[in-house]
Amino acid sequence: MVDWAEETDVLVVGSGAGGACGAYTAAREGLSVTLVEASEYFGGTTAYSGGGGVWFPTNAVLKRAGDDDTIEDALEYYHAVVGDRTPQELQDAYVRGGAPLIDYLETDDDLAFMPYPWPDYFGKAPKARAGGRHIVPTPLPIADDPELNESVRGPLGRERNGEALPDMLIGGRALIGRFLIALRKYPNVQLHRNTPLEELVVEDGAVVGAIVSNGDERRAIRARKGVVLAAGGFDQNDEMRSKYGVPGAARDSMGPWSNLGKAHQAGIAVGSDVDLMGEAWWSPGLTHPDGRSAFALCFTGGIFVDQDGKRFTNEYAPYDRLGREVIDRMESGDMTLPFWMIYDDSRGPVPPVGATNVPLSETEEYVEKGLWKTADTLAGLAEQIGVPAAALEATVARFNELVVKGVDEDFGRGDEPYDLAFTGGGSALVPIEKGPFHAAQFGISDLGTKGGLKTDTVGRVLDTEGTPIAGLYAAGNTMAAPSGTVYPGGGNPIGTSALFAHLAVKDAATR
Repeated sequence: MVDWAEETDVLVVGSGAGGACGAYTAAREGLSVTLVEASEYFGGTTAYSGGGGVWFPTNAVLKRAGDDDTIEDALEYYHAVVGDRTPQELQDAYVRGGAPLIDYLETDDDLAFMPYPWPDYFGKAPKARAGGRHIVPTPLPIADDPELNESVRGPLGRERNGEALPDMLIGGRALIGRFLIALRKYPNVQLHRNTPLEELVVEDGAVVGAIVSNGDERRAIRARKGVVLAAGGFDQNDEMRSKYGVPGAARDSMGPWSNLGKAHQAGIAVGSDVDLMGEAWWSPGLTHPDGRSAFALCFTGGIFVDQDGKRFTNEYAPYDRLGREVIDRMESGDMTLPFWMIYDDSRGPVPPVGATNVPLSETEEYVEKGLWKTADTLAGLAEQIGVPAAALEATVARFNELVVKGVDEDFGRGDEPYDLAFTGGGSALVPIEKGPFHAAQFGISDLGTKGGLKTDTVGRVLDTEGTPIAGLYAAGNTMAAPSGTVYPGGGNPIGTSALFAHLAVKDAATR
């Protein structure tokens, strides 16, 4: 017998895009809802996103901007890049479900979106879109709402560098803020921070609630309609990363400290099946003075070289593809960490990285920690980073030859629309010729793990026999990603989280 401290229709675990959207859907559908967030802030990994976008083909926001995409084209693209690694019906549910969700959300004036052209990440795949299928939340001024500003996770500059809070919510913070404002209109909504999930409660084979904790107190919450697990990944749990073979380390993940996998463990404990548990959303990581390698993108120059001083990749490729190439080479024994970005002094000593996500510290701190190196010659730079001088000189000479040709014959840099997203209309091939020469240290980062509980097309969690577990749902990085081992386009993680939490609550409402 369980002594229930609270009863609700829907219990939502987590407050990122999935948790927030799930709670909003429940409230709007006339259900009582309790949301529990493990950490001190609302927003999860979503709140760290610079764009906060969703990859939802043919949605109304894109159509108003003149988009002529079709759902058939979007499905062809998604199927081509994901393949058969995940069930096609799950892929279809994601691709088809985004536009109706935006229709649902846009009837609420508190939830506003705008187009943000962002190329699909496999530009040579069938029906890829150079302008993408991507929208973002409209920025939200909240100068007169300091409590809301304080309660939403991020920005990273505040949490890692102690910077002051801005008075405008943008990107993922705007998405979470908009959901929190929208929830204020509805009764029977309870939002709890610092309240992690401990375990699920099962009666007669159905999940009927959960045990949560707050400090030293444990309490039981009964969920009459269902429990939605949208608590992010387990990227901050090194023990789980090791158990399931996730490369990299928790310290280099971009997820918040609270992404410990408790929802995964609770689901597994009641018989949930899992998939993709060794997977994550990868990226190259610029290493900072605190020793952490953080997600970096928007490169506007430089080349990457390995421990042999040789170039090994298209540096301008989408970040997940870059990260996976590094991991594949490490697993084959062809590469070790760190790797280095080599660049010249045409724009000074700071590496040509337009979006470091974690704000840069002073240059001197990187130099003191041995993370940024400078030398008058490439041979001198090679000595500092521990690679063969002749190899580094030959690598740079070869790259400069390709710059003159205007074609990257070695790795295809500039061959896809994403490669050109940050060049301002110029070439993707920027020479390395003006001394002194520089090197910046990189490692591997991730935006969270993407393996989790297997679900059906409405987010119902499946047991090891493929049967739905009554009353239990999952979304986002707590579910096994529909995209399998690839990252089809910007906004896939947040889009998956929001959509499947929405579908889960709609299904739970019928129970």
